[in-house]
Amino acid sequence: MSREPLKLRAIDSDDLDVLGAFLQDALVPVCDMQFIPNERRFVLVANRFCWERVDFSEKPADGAQKIDGIDEKPVFERVLCGITFENVEKTKIRGFSQAAARDDDQILEVLDIQVEGNALTLIFSGDAAVCLEVAGIDIFAQDMGEFWPTLRQPHHPDEDAP
Repeated sequence: MSREPLKLRAIDSDDLDVLGAFLQDALVPVCDMQFIPNERRFVLVANRFCWERVDFSEKPADGAQKIDGIDEKPVFERVLCGITFENVEKTKIRGFSQAAARDDDQILEVLDIQVEGNALTLIFSGDAAVCLEVAGIDIFAQDMGEFWPTLRQPHHPDEDAP
């Protein structure tokens, strides 16, 4: 598998679905999100789980590579990813306080990015969200720096299970 950094641009809802899949389970410190009104831009830095590096066709079932000396535990990867949302008119937040988080080291986990009309909503775990009122979809995401190993793969319970 390639170790090339991710570079994606989303300009429509189909692109947004792809970007959302790559950002699922990313960890975002609240202090690393910023709306820049005079540039009509919202930016954030996420600690992204590299789903594209997981080989689901190989054993072990979790698809991770193995590294000698780590008790046969699977090893996955994470990387920092900068995301820029352009054409942002205003923002609304729910479920957290940016002011309080600056002293609190609050971290949010990305679940999804949704679009409805001129509203882009970043959905986080814990019923938190950032709603961006935009003049159009224009998002750029780019990995930054080196990949690093992690033993933890995000887990998603089967929603169809009884």
